Amino acid sequence: MFNAVVLAVILLFVLAIFRVHIVLAMVISALAGGLLGGLGLTKTIESFSGGLGAGAEIALSYALLGAFAVALSKTGLPDALAHSLIARSKGSADATSVKKLKGFIMFAILLLAISSQNVLPIHIAFIPIIIPPLLGLFNDLKIDRRRMAIIMTFGLVTPYMFLPIGFGDIYLNQILLPNLQENGMDTAGASVIKAMAIPALGMLFGLLLGLYNYRKPREYEMRNIAPDDYEIPIVTKSKLLLSSIVVIATLVVQLTTESMIIAATTGLLLFLVLRLVRFSEADDVITRGMRMMSFIGFVMISANGFSNVLRETGDIEPLVENSKSLMGDSQLVAAFVMLLIGLLVTVGIGSSFSTIPVIAAIFVPLCIQYGFSLEATIAIIGTAGALGDAGSPASDSTLGPTSGLNADGQHDHMRETVIPTFLHYNLPLLIFGTIAAVIL
Repeated sequence: MFNAVVLAVILLFVLAIFRVHIVLAMVISALAGGLLGGLGLTKTIESFSGGLGAGAEIALSYALLGAFAVALSKTGLPDALAHSLIARSKGSADATSVKKLKGFIMFAILLLAISSQNVLPIHIAFIPIIIPPLLGLFNDLKIDRRRMAIIMTFGLVTPYMFLPIGFGDIYLNQILLPNLQENGMDTAGASVIKAMAIPALGMLFGLLLGLYNYRKPREYEMRNIAPDDYEIPIVTKSKLLLSSIVVIATLVVQLTTESMIIAATTGLLLFLVLRLVRFSEADDVITRGMRMMSFIGFVMISANGFSNVLRETGDIEPLVENSKSLMGDSQLVAAFVMLLIGLLVTVGIGSSFSTIPVIAAIFVPLCIQYGFSLEATIAIIGTAGALGDAGSPASDSTLGPTSGLNADGQHDHMRETVIPTFLHYNLPLLIFGTIAAVIL
């Protein structure tokens, strides 16, 4: 009950709910966690500062992805999508047409979110480009923005936890399986798709439940968004063709180098070389992209400092050890408790990718001890890592949707992104992840 990790995560949530800025909330929670964990003030500050550097690569990746997304917007590809959706809304006056249009818009954004993890690996960078110009259309159709948050978070999380392509290849093949091997489990012949199929169904269940729960019309004010940020470029077939080539090349580089920084840089250079973006515009494009993603970058840097303090307290291991008494000899209870711990750790760290190395060292021996199969172990640890990604105040899977939906100041991060995604995805994942662990 007085575990420093538990109390720090609870404090982080409470502060965020009461609208304390998320970066300040993480600093305060890290200090509280460090002091409660016996580190002392000096050691806590050193641990927090020492962890910040680990977030620098992520922040630079997001900054360059933001620049890539702005450069992509110059070609007209995102606007072609946005304005095609707007064009479809004209003449949609009757209830049936409006319902069909809503369904088409939500499906299009879902596909875009899913493709941002593999086909077009720019992750959340597409959201501040695509979503703000569509807010007026959302308002006309009275779409509850919590619905859109649910949709985008599903598309940002489910592909990487289920499909070993793009970000999924990094999460499943480059982080999860190597960590299982390092901690004593033979992963030969492992099928990550088979192992993660049932947890992925849990995400699908949460998506359908969220779409149903937030189906009622909701009124929003019509507010202007800075027109300078969303000017409509001239779209030509040649531009669209060349832009598609750049996107494919960027994807190939991403898959080859496994580096978002190199892939985004390659994409930017190709945009300039092919004259899709003029050299005179390069400074403006990069500056706007970095500005667009800077908030998320700073949050992720702070999250690394926070997570480093949690690790330095040494209270993650006792949290697991003390939970063994609850597990008894039951595989069912053991799986559920491990997933619950994964949820707590991921919510605190804010990154599923960073959670796997933290929990694998503890969970793999436990899985071997309880006789879980290879696929069951993959399901437990893979789900435990993904748990909390949807629903963490510091997760890019929640910060991204908010960055687009709150462009006009009418979407609250905690109440309308974090809490809805937490309820609709984490609870089903706990249930479906437990089922997968028992039957695989």
